[in-house]
Amino acid sequence: MPVSHDLYQDLHYPREIVQQRRQQDPQLDRLLDEYIDIDNQVLAAEAISAGIASDDDLHRLKERRLSVKYMIERRLEHKA
Repeated sequence: MPVSHDLYQDLHYPREIVQQRRQQDPQLDRLLDEYIDIDNQVLAAEAISAGIASDDDLHRLKERRLSVKYMIERRLEHKA
């Protein structure tokens, strides 16, 4: 069964800090929403047992998710 990534553990920031910063930074808020959306797409694609989503599509989604995570990290570090 597919499992969502723990973004807060990956970021090495407590959830409370990220949420506080999210309220103060519209760009960070948008990036976090985008990450959640892509993560949900990855989970849905992984859950499809009929193979509707191709491996290439899944790989592209994972690359996008990682790219957004890096943008979130940079945003958090920039505003620290």
